[in-house]
Amino acid sequence: MAKGFYISKTLGILGIVLGIAAVCTIIALSVVYAQEKNKNAENSAEAPTSPTTTTTATTVATTLDQSKPWNRYRLPKALVPDSYLVKLRPYLTPNENGLYIFKGSSTVRFMCNEPTNVIIIHSKKLNYTKTNGHMVVLRGVGGSQAPEIERTELVEVTEYLVVHLKNSLNRGSMYEMDTVFEGELADDLAGFYRSEYMDGNVKKVLATTQMQSADARKSFPCFDEPAMKARFNITLIHPNNLTALSNMLPKGPSVPFPEDPTWNITEFHSTPVMSTYLLAYIISEFTSVETMAPNGVLIRIWARPSATMEGHGKYALNVTGHILNFFAEHYNTSYPLEKSDQIALPDFNAGAMENWGLVTYRENSLLFDPQSSSSSNKERVVTVIAHELAHQWFGNLVTVAWWNDLWLNEGFASYVEYLGADKAEPNWNLKDLIVPNDVYRVMAVDALASSHPLSTPAQEVNTPAQISEMFDSISYSKGASVLRMLSSFLTEELFKKGLASYLQTFAYKSTTYLDLWEHLQKAVDSQKTIELPDSVRAIMDRWILQMGFPVITVNSKTGDISQEHFLLDGDSNVTRSSKFGYLWIVHITSLRNDGPQKDFWLKDVAKTQDNLFKTGNGDWVLLNVNVTGYYLVNYDEDNWRKIQAQLQTNLLAIPVINRAQIIHDAFDLASARRIPVTLALNNTLFLVKEREYMPWQAALSSLSYFKLMFDRSEVYSFMQKYMKKQVTPLFYHFGNITNDWNERPENLMDQYNEVNAISTACSNGLPECERLVSNLFSQWMKDPNNNPIHPNLRSTVYCNAIAQGGVAEWDFAWDQFQKATLVNEADKLRAALACSKEVWILNRYLSYTLNPKYIRKQDATSTIISISSNVVGQTLAWDFIQSNWKKLFEDYGGGSFSFSNLIQGVTRRFSSEYELQQLEQFKKNNMDTGFGSATRALEQALEKTKANIKWVKENKEAVYSWFKDNSK
Repeated sequence: MAKGFYISKTLGILGIVLGIAAVCTIIALSVVYAQEKNKNAENSAEAPTSPTTTTTATTVATTLDQSKPWNRYRLPKALVPDSYLVKLRPYLTPNENGLYIFKGSSTVRFMCNEPTNVIIIHSKKLNYTKTNGHMVVLRGVGGSQAPEIERTELVEVTEYLVVHLKNSLNRGSMYEMDTVFEGELADDLAGFYRSEYMDGNVKKVLATTQMQSADARKSFPCFDEPAMKARFNITLIHPNNLTALSNMLPKGPSVPFPEDPTWNITEFHSTPVMSTYLLAYIISEFTSVETMAPNGVLIRIWARPSATMEGHGKYALNVTGHILNFFAEHYNTSYPLEKSDQIALPDFNAGAMENWGLVTYRENSLLFDPQSSSSSNKERVVTVIAHELAHQWFGNLVTVAWWNDLWLNEGFASYVEYLGADKAEPNWNLKDLIVPNDVYRVMAVDALASSHPLSTPAQEVNTPAQISEMFDSISYSKGASVLRMLSSFLTEELFKKGLASYLQTFAYKSTTYLDLWEHLQKAVDSQKTIELPDSVRAIMDRWILQMGFPVITVNSKTGDISQEHFLLDGDSNVTRSSKFGYLWIVHITSLRNDGPQKDFWLKDVAKTQDNLFKTGNGDWVLLNVNVTGYYLVNYDEDNWRKIQAQLQTNLLAIPVINRAQIIHDAFDLASARRIPVTLALNNTLFLVKEREYMPWQAALSSLSYFKLMFDRSEVYSFMQKYMKKQVTPLFYHFGNITNDWNERPENLMDQYNEVNAISTACSNGLPECERLVSNLFSQWMKDPNNNPIHPNLRSTVYCNAIAQGGVAEWDFAWDQFQKATLVNEADKLRAALACSKEVWILNRYLSYTLNPKYIRKQDATSTIISISSNVVGQTLAWDFIQSNWKKLFEDYGGGSFSFSNLIQGVTRRFSSEYELQQLEQFKKNNMDTGFGSATRALEQALEKTKANIKWVKENKEAVYSWFKDNSK
């Protein structure tokens, strides 16, 4: 699944100086970012009832008696599913009670592995039609006899349908169980749900699904755990003017439904053996563009008919074949299905979902309009497609046995998405973007004492809420970072060899991460070129079983090199012990003035010495070349000065990623009080000569923390003067190479840095920039049907123009937002509307987030975060959250991954004792309501607020003096 809470590149760049982006020092957005990333909003409505169903006894287990298997969240191992026959009929108009419902029937065939007198199967918010007084009908298969049913019940807390039997099922026998049921086709973005959108003035309704992680049970009764794989035979009954899609192709043309000829029946081929969370079925009027790949796979891109007609699916269609072919070669395993459908949904809580053969996306993650979409929108599309298609093998063909190893699934896809996207767009240098997007983003969270290891013991992950908490930035971005590091020191070819062996061995099965380590070790053992200091498992255990990462410290005078667990707050108390003592086996690459050096392994010791790191008078040494390692680097003061001198005289002597690293690492080290904050600030002086994106991005990301801490104090005036001084040459550079902003740079990274130049220059008061955005926006206001602003520049121009303007500019943008037919354009406007400096406008905008007619449910939390990122909106948004937490929690569901982002987003400026008290009181006041997937984020927010208070007290005076001295 792609990260759910997505900030576009241009919005992210813009937000660094205007507050929308993630903070890359102490504060960071979680991936599910989300990501994305913790899963689906739950609807608080009760399951519907109708005259045809019988209300059944429901057990509410307030105090769970763990001796009863139905009170445990994990399924017993006694029964294993073989196959399902599922027939569903969703009604896309409300019934007499005003509810949208679906009706269904299911037959599950299962094997009994251990004798048991109880059948426990997942069921959530379903009402069952009774037969002979029971909710199920049970029979034996192949001559076996089924015992009589004593009673059936629904256990609400653990989400089970429980069948109590008079005698036991027999080991080795197969059984079938039938159910007839009804559920609500709610608009809660979970399970089988409805999505609504406007086509002109006409409201359209479609039925779609989101099963991961624990909502297939909301669609039909099933053994809803990833290792409980089975074959699924899906039949959909639907209005005959709509199209039905599922994981597989239909067996043949749809046929009329005998009971009502205005409905059709579509029966699909049986799926391969697969997990419930990967099921999908959709009924809509959507249309597609399609092509047949050279390997015979049918590729289709589905969207609203108007979007298809306008060609918004063509880019996705063009890149999908390249990416599928790349992964088939990368994995040395053919794509397992006949077709690859991808569909853009108006209402979708995640960024995308890798359902096997029918991948679902937010519209902004699949559709691209060359007339209105920016380069970052295009990058978003190709990387999310690559992420989801990577899962078709890694996750779908081979699946993690339980959610505690989610990091392997999502971390892997988050790493190879860059490889797949790079194959589709080889001139974009996309592989480099993993450093700012994933490595640095997650380090901000992983450097906290409240972080957690990648792999969590299975017994600690049981409830749906605990599963949702796994979908965080550690799983996605740290997973990606350490797997990239592993691939780097093994070499990509060796990594691919072990990976192919793993996939071929475990196809259609479930695994743990240890199985992957075993196959990578076999690849290592099969050759002599790459020698490791220890086994793959021994090396990687230290990176996945203990939280955090090391800071590597070098003394260039002596050649001493040491490692230590890096914490942003060195005084914080690490309560989580590690059997490795927070030491790692670290692969270290390095560079000197005269070129690269041989690799070095720091082998599970705190300190050692090597002449690789000892320098002469004029020489400098630099570690972690191209940031392939997941660690920070600190040097003695003399080596820092030599690096700074090199950057001032000839910055090209240092690779561009390492120029970004020098800035990033120094600011993190300063936050942890390992170096003076002024040393980190001195590392930004060379930016006056820098034209590349990544160093500027690292600086703006790091300095965004200074903005958050100081934009309510006198420090900010001199900070703005310094930033204006540094960015002015960059602004003029892009003005020159773009023919006075009328053309776009050719290179993607230059296009991103052009946005950096404008957003930084405008937000720090460069008059030429303010005139540029004001003139462009006023031109558009005069002629609303002809937008003169290039899609790449729209986010920053919209935001700055609205910030400089008043109610006229805001109302115009709101009107354009409501009229926007392309979600990428709507997203840009929605974020920019949060840039107003008028309190009453921002308060009104906050109120809109609770009204789905104004702001879609999937966008509510990110809109509140955008408002809170505006210094004027910070207090307003926090007050709004405090006042409306219960309603937000109930309406949007505590399981939604966006709740952790919401807490992180609205608290990122907190840096006073008063704000800490407010946060503690908020926690106390809402204990009864709860925090769901935001529980961990709330603890992190408390920790970060305390760290912020301390940091401001220690650094405010020095920072004030430095900006004052260097802004002249």
